[in-house]
This record gives sequence, C-alpha cells and structure tokens, in this order.
Amino acid sequence: MADKKEIPFALLETLQEYTDEDHILSTKEIIMLLEENYGLELERRTLYANVDMLKNFGYKISTWQENGYGYYMEKHQFDKSEVLLLCNAIHSSHFISAKESRQMVDKLLDTLSLQQREEYKDQVYLPNPRKTNNNVLLDTLSMVSSAIRNRHPISFTYLKYDENKKLVPRREEPYVVEPRYIVYQDSRPYLITTSDHHDGFANYRIDRISDLKIDDRKFPVLRKTQDAYEYAKNMYYMFNDAQTTAVIRCEQRILDHVIDTFGTECMIIPVDKNHFDVHIRGCETGIILFAQQYLDAASILEPKSLQKEMIKRFKTALRSYQR
Repeated sequence: MADKKEIPFALLETLQEYTDEDHILSTKEIIMLLEENYGLELERRTLYANVDMLKNFGYKISTWQENGYGYYMEKHQFDKSEVLLLCNAIHSSHFISAKESRQMVDKLLDTLSLQQREEYKDQVYLPNPRKTNNNVLLDTLSMVSSAIRNRHPISFTYLKYDENKKLVPRREEPYVVEPRYIVYQDSRPYLITTSDHHDGFANYRIDRISDLKIDDRKFPVLRKTQDAYEYAKNMYYMFNDAQTTAVIRCEQRILDHVIDTFGTECMIIPVDKNHFDVHIRGCETGIILFAQQYLDAASILEPKSLQKEMIKRFKTALRSYQR
C-alpha cells in the first residue's frame, strides 16, 4: 500500500517531468509511472484526490474533464519558447564560459518536460569557439551586484589576452573602484564605476574581472549631476575617452546599422534619396571606429577634428599597404 505522505510529491514530479500540453498522460499511465519510478501503488480515486489537492495548492494541472484525455501541467516555470530562447542566448554569448553555459542550460532545461528537453538536445548546436576561458563570471556578477546594492568599493585584477591567447593581468596593481551599474553593450556585460581618484565614470568588462574583493567601507551616493544612464547610452563600443557631438553622412543602405548602433533617439536628416546625415553625441573613439567600420558608406562631417583624425588614419593605412 502506498505511503500517503509520498504520493503528492511523486505525482507532482511525474507531471513536471513527463507532461506538457503536447504530452498528456492518462490515469493509467500516471499510475504505471508512479509504480515504476517510486514503487507506489495507488487506486484511481487516490490519484484523483491528490490531483485535486495539488490544484488547491495552486498548481495548474489540466484534467480529463478539461481536455478529454488525461493530465498535464498547464504551465511550467517557463514556456518552452522562453527556455529555448534563453538557452540559445546563453550558448551564443561569448562572455559566458563553456562550462558555465552548460550548467545554466541544464538548469533551464530542467524546468521543461522530458520530451521538451529532448527537442532541444535533438537540435544541432555547433561549439562556440569564441567562449571566454574565464569560469568565474557568475560569481563575479553576484559579488558585483552585492557591492552595488550595499555601496561597497571593490578591488580586482583586470585581464587581457597575451600573445599565447591566455588571459593575464593588465597591470600588477589592482583596480580600486566604486561600482555603480551593470549594463550590457556589444553583447557583453560592463561595470560602470566611479572613483575618488578622478571625476566622471569608467567602465570595465565584467568577464575580464578576476580576484574580486569587496571592501567594508561605504561610498557616497551619486550626485544628481552625474547620469550613468546617459554615459552608457553614449559609450559606443564602450570606450572611455572624451564625448563629442558629431555629424556623419551615411548612405541609405546602412540605415539599419546606424539605428542598431546609435539607437532610435539619434537625429536623422535626409540629404537626398541615397544619403542622410545622422547627428549623435558619443565618445570620439567609438565614432571613429564606426566610421572606419563603414568606410565605403559613411564619412564624418563634424567635428573637423575627427574628420582630420580620420584622414590621418587613412594616410597611415595607405602607407602601410604600399609597403
């Protein structure tokens, strides 16, 4: 005879593991699974009573009276499409290591039924060769979030790649900063910081942070004149240099790329049927990098200092190719 205390837990696990809207189990099939997996033998009336009890506790279980066949969990923690979207995003994210990706994907898949998990595993996903070798990202994110919430300074080693493609310290002494916000830019997480050593903001890639330590001291709240959101919005490619207002003339064919880079708030003024001017405010290096990326379709009009810098770079590149 089944132990009545175990039945609701075993039934709940069975419904979560084996059922969804596309995989409905009959009363007979559920009873068989409970016996095979848990050694529980129960009658139909006992099953009905435990289903009712789970529903009374808030679990969304579709019954034979509602669907005409059997039982299934109406909604898991996530919809299948939500889980697959998150899994794909994790798999394609370069800043999450392969090890951490596997762990996160497995946890997400555990929220689905057995059949839905198999659907994901049946899909072909090539290994992502651009995954970082830094396996402490999730711990770092957790510590950074805690430091931001409690207004504690942090110190850390900042990493870069060497000639052997290994992550090594950028400098010997640790960075000491006041963590303010976490933003995602260029498909990577960045930490926006302040410091008592200089004015304004700085940013660091969180996937390049290691050996992080949290100080017990408290740093002050931001002054109202400081706007980290405005800073992040204008940090194209997340460079830290001076901000400027620029006008770039672009060919119509790169309009989508312009909006993807500078956002829908940028001012776009048509010039003719094939060209438009975009007015933006951002860091100088980011603006130059954009103009270089779309060399055959974009040219800086203002400020003249950036236009001269572009010409200088063109001449340097030309000499290099002529050699």
